[in-house]
Amino acid sequence: MNSPLSSARQRAGRPLRFLPRWVIVLLPVALGRPLAAQEATVSPHGPLKIECRNCHGAEGWKPVRISSRFNHAAFNFPLQGAHKTAACMACHQELTFSKTATRCVDCHRDTHRGELGASCDRCHSLRAFNDRSVLMRLHETTRFPLQGAHLAIDCESCHTPAAQGGLQFVALSASCVSCHEQQFLATRSPDHVAGGFVRTCELCHDARVWNQAHFFHRMALTGAHRALTCDQCHINHRYQGTPADCVGCHQRDYDQTTQPNHLQVGFTTQCATCHATGSWTAPYDHNRSGFPLTGAHRSTACTQCHGDGVYAGKPTTCAACHQPDYDQATNPRHTAASFPLATCNTCHTTTAWRPSPWTHPATISMNHQGATCVDCHTNDADYKVFSCFTSGCHVASQVDGRHRGVSGYISGSSTACYRCHPSGRGGD
Repeated sequence: MNSPLSSARQRAGRPLRFLPRWVIVLLPVALGRPLAAQEATVSPHGPLKIECRNCHGAEGWKPVRISSRFNHAAFNFPLQGAHKTAACMACHQELTFSKTATRCVDCHRDTHRGELGASCDRCHSLRAFNDRSVLMRLHETTRFPLQGAHLAIDCESCHTPAAQGGLQFVALSASCVSCHEQQFLATRSPDHVAGGFVRTCELCHDARVWNQAHFFHRMALTGAHRALTCDQCHINHRYQGTPADCVGCHQRDYDQTTQPNHLQVGFTTQCATCHATGSWTAPYDHNRSGFPLTGAHRSTACTQCHGDGVYAGKPTTCAACHQPDYDQATNPRHTAASFPLATCNTCHTTTAWRPSPWTHPATISMNHQGATCVDCHTNDADYKVFSCFTSGCHVASQVDGRHRGVSGYISGSSTACYRCHPSGRGGD
């Protein structure tokens, strides 16, 4: 009868699973090797000094389930960040784990082609291979710190792939035009090429928005100038030597203005004397002339006062414009009464020449309120000297004997009357 060992030899080349279980167990012993040594030899992972059950279960060799007791750090490579969720086979592409490399470049393709060295952790973190927070901080140490819109763009937008042997990341130009050459050539308002602009883009542009230039203009742009395009003032792409005075752009406005006619009057071309940058047609600030415009004067056309073409040294008295009003006044007649021309504002205001807002002294009240000036001042000369008896309203013959003893009555003094008639009405 053949021995078990002889039977096993006769079945050489056949799978061990066809051998009886007791043969499989005793075979290593019969060959003269310990059971533990046999397991270490046949392990697909090489000399891995951990128990199989840390990764494999009794119900089946696969799927692999890593036990929480397994400590990857014991093999000089702690799993941190994104490595914690990576599949084992992503790094352990060979079953012999001791042959697995631990350098970043062994798993991560070096897109920098060696330009930045092999120390990937200078720019990348374990949290994510493309961790922008680390990349941004590192960029601060270069000749080109990232600011504004540069913070949000992809690296390849500036670090464009270069031909073999060319540099994509190291020793690149930090000038704006190295990336923005096409924008420089395509810009039409203003045309950078035709205008002979220098390629020092940062003189007008910053890192926030390329299309919103912030050029420091030699002539401060205020008011309506802020909304103009460059070529509205810089005709034919002329920038050097462009006039900074108003008439350099507004000569046509000066020539065509008729209210008032600037050419005919001979106004100065120092437009800022009358105009502001808010609007060319903005009203002149008359306060600067020493004669502030108030009331109806504010809506009066320039030619109504300056119809004679005189602006400099124009008289500011009321009579300079209102002499006809003075001459034609009939109630009262200003010329006959010799009212002083220099004191029109005694009775009139700038709100309206007519009606006069002048109010009579408080002694005239009650039934005097409806009277016109000429009802009492029948004599053109009796405005300065006037009493109750000068107008013919109250005559001595109409006064009874009770007034004979009143002091001052015979002389016709109004003061005497108002001592008894404060309201101006008889019998009170």
